Amino acid sequence: MSNTYLQEYRRKLISAEKAAALVQSGDHILYGVFLGRPYDFDMELAKRRDELFDVQVTQCSGNTVSDNSAFADPSGEHFTSNSWFFDITERQLADRGMIFYNPCQFGQLQDMIGSDLFPYDIYVQKVSPMDRHGWFSFGLTNVNSLESCLSANKMVILEVNENMPRVPGGSEDAVHISMVDYVIESSNPPLKTLPPPLAASPAEKKMAEYIVELIPDRACLQLGIGGIPNTVGELLVKSDLKDLGIHTEMFVDSMVTLSDSGLVTGRYKATDRCKITFTFALASQESYDFMAENPLMASQCGRFTNDVNVIGRNDNFISINSTVMMDLYSQACSESAGPRQISGTGGQVDFITGAWKSKGGKSFLCLSSSFQDRMGILHSRIVPTVPGGGIVTTPRTLIDYVVTEYGITQLKGKPTWHRAEELVRLSHPAFRDELIKQAQQLNIWRRTNKQDA
Repeated sequence: MSNTYLQEYRRKLISAEKAAALVQSGDHILYGVFLGRPYDFDMELAKRRDELFDVQVTQCSGNTVSDNSAFADPSGEHFTSNSWFFDITERQLADRGMIFYNPCQFGQLQDMIGSDLFPYDIYVQKVSPMDRHGWFSFGLTNVNSLESCLSANKMVILEVNENMPRVPGGSEDAVHISMVDYVIESSNPPLKTLPPPLAASPAEKKMAEYIVELIPDRACLQLGIGGIPNTVGELLVKSDLKDLGIHTEMFVDSMVTLSDSGLVTGRYKATDRCKITFTFALASQESYDFMAENPLMASQCGRFTNDVNVIGRNDNFISINSTVMMDLYSQACSESAGPRQISGTGGQVDFITGAWKSKGGKSFLCLSSSFQDRMGILHSRIVPTVPGGGIVTTPRTLIDYVVTEYGITQLKGKPTWHRAEELVRLSHPAFRDELIKQAQQLNIWRRTNKQDA
């Protein structure tokens, strides 16, 4: 390691306690997203809660947020907490009025941060240890990291965690010691991992089977999180498809399986040929180990991975995502249950639009036809209209394929009556008659259709 870089590192080295002491009332702090979120700094900042006022803290899916965090201020006088994307912990804090959602289409995040729309004073991110050239890898969280370092009004603080792997780029995958103000050597808490996926339900297996039948050789894949994408990965491994590519927002465990199987070569990708393109990871430790120092990986910023034109340059782009609810107009609610925010807009719209721009591209929105509430009462996920307060993530004009356990349909280019007819067909049989009646009242049901359709 260069003595010059090492000396600069030592000059900028500071304890988490002293770093948190730099925060002043009225400051707006931005944390690294997902696994880039700092831990030690946040814990020290939380200790100062009562002496600070009107401090804003913005992050994305905390994964270490707790009542001990700077985010947990019941009074709202000291800290106002915001998040780009909700996980289960953030949902619980939001229910208690301790965190607010910041609506954002994932592909626009960097541009927002780099503009006057989102001014902030201090940026803090977890990174890998510095290399001999003076660079800190953003590791498992690229996204908006470099943009955030460059756009902070007051200072940039890095929290070095030895568990963060170095993951090669790509672009904007690291920051140099000369570009930051302070460095914290953290207590090295382990990185959050996702538990092994639950066995796919019969409905998820059926939906995955429908999708795999429509995936061609040389397809370029974007897989989201959950049972359906994992099951798609399992089925693909058993298929005779060839030369698949991966260009995704989130790296998940099934991508390791696909890579190890030899199905993923990436040789026909138009971008990052022969590499797996991603911008952040949430997976198992085995996946993190797979990604570490792996030349197969292309760690790209979110402005690249979620650019609809970049996505569209790859032929046969396949986007697979889930939604919570869809109405008969084919509006998809993917981030809320009524007015309650349960997730985030994320990159769903980016990848659906990008797949449409791709020659031979397809996007699939998956949802089970029904669910049971805590009382055991069955409810339809296909509804006449979006319930009051429901958030539409993907408008009907962007919807391509819709999948439930009862079938698959392509809605792109179809009129309202055809969409209603197909969605009734994909709904749970227990709700079809009522959905038809509701479609008639909404005047989106053809009079020539049979009532038992």
